[in-house]
Amino acid sequence: MATTTSPHSLLLQNPNRHHLKPSISTSHFNALPLPSPSPKRFSISCSAASTTSPLELQNPPPSHSSSNDRVFNFAAGPATLPESVLKKAESELINWRGSGMSVMEMSHRGKDFTSIIQKAESDLRSLLDIPSDYAVLFLQGGATTQFAAIPLNLCKPDDTVDYVVTGSWGDKAFKEAQKYCKPKVIWSGKAEKYTKIPAFEDLEQSPNAKYLHICANETIHGVEFKNYPNPKNLLVADMSSNFCSKPVDISKFGIIYAGAQKNVGPSGVTIVIIRKDLIGGAQDITPVMLDFKIHHENNSLYNTPPCYGIYMCGLVFEDLLQQGGLKEVEKKNKKKADILYEAIDQSNGFFRCPVERSVRSLMNVPFTLEKAELEGEFIKEAAKEKMVQLKGHRSVGGMRASIYNAMPLAGVEKLVAFMKDFQARHA
Repeated sequence: MATTTSPHSLLLQNPNRHHLKPSISTSHFNALPLPSPSPKRFSISCSAASTTSPLELQNPPPSHSSSNDRVFNFAAGPATLPESVLKKAESELINWRGSGMSVMEMSHRGKDFTSIIQKAESDLRSLLDIPSDYAVLFLQGGATTQFAAIPLNLCKPDDTVDYVVTGSWGDKAFKEAQKYCKPKVIWSGKAEKYTKIPAFEDLEQSPNAKYLHICANETIHGVEFKNYPNPKNLLVADMSSNFCSKPVDISKFGIIYAGAQKNVGPSGVTIVIIRKDLIGGAQDITPVMLDFKIHHENNSLYNTPPCYGIYMCGLVFEDLLQQGGLKEVEKKNKKKADILYEAIDQSNGFFRCPVERSVRSLMNVPFTLEKAELEGEFIKEAAKEKMVQLKGHRSVGGMRASIYNAMPLAGVEKLVAFMKDFQARHA
């Protein structure tokens, strides 16, 4: 292959240099010093170069990838996204709706991105029927950052706060709060390996607690609140792994917060829904980036937000609305979970789910094998069948199938068929 640089070779190296037109004189390229000949000759297959015009390079054909190329991704997060959403994002990647640029290139203060974030908030409000006296914030730092932000915004250092700890994430939230207030664990499922949720009437709440904190769905252990306690003051919920998986009465909560990377988008976006009268009382030591008042006053644009992540969340919200809203989404989620739990329960103990049936998660299904030595083989064989990320969290082992909104029914059906075949061969 010749090493001389030409306008066409430059275009092939960088198809986005569409400002190079065939009519432009190339004499200035020839004036550049030529590179020294290479001591070794090597070839690069570039058969398309002779048949692809500069115009085609400017406007590449649509991707030919299909569902057949994709795996069923059972990861707990970042997790699978709706294929229709991914295709929509793909079609708008280079030129968002005639703007001449990608969302990744936009100013977060320009009119284009303003329309994106406003539409995302409007659609989320419609999905969850969020009352007007609640603010919606698009933040960063994951739900883990809210473990600190919430006590910093709602409490003084000597204030008491109650925590119901139903798994690892509730425990981490409690431990972080110890730095900023006086949290108290009023119930913990640790002794029973986080397989239950308490009866609400048995909770001994602190009379002066500023709020009661729960994790609505524990991603690692697979327990989910099916209804919610009535706190003496405020209810605060981490809903990261079941956010937008079913309808929720927002008015029962002071704050709901969630990382987007389970059900509504890619990692990098954290959504906080907060009653407006709770904004403005942050402790003096609160970092500016954790102060809800700052973000509310600046419409989540105090600094550069995760623009592309918010855009993706907006596409997911549109998709959920097109499905008929969260009541319809919940029906689909229940159907998928019922099929998987039934396969586990009817396996005569070959597969086992440790979680109490009444609080089993619709989103995260942990299970083990009667013969633990087969778990590695199960995961390996499943991967060969294009079912990936089934290994349980490192802290608990076993397997875990995360079947969020975007996991199609076909994925769960294929997993169940594989489980039955695996049992037939190894029971």
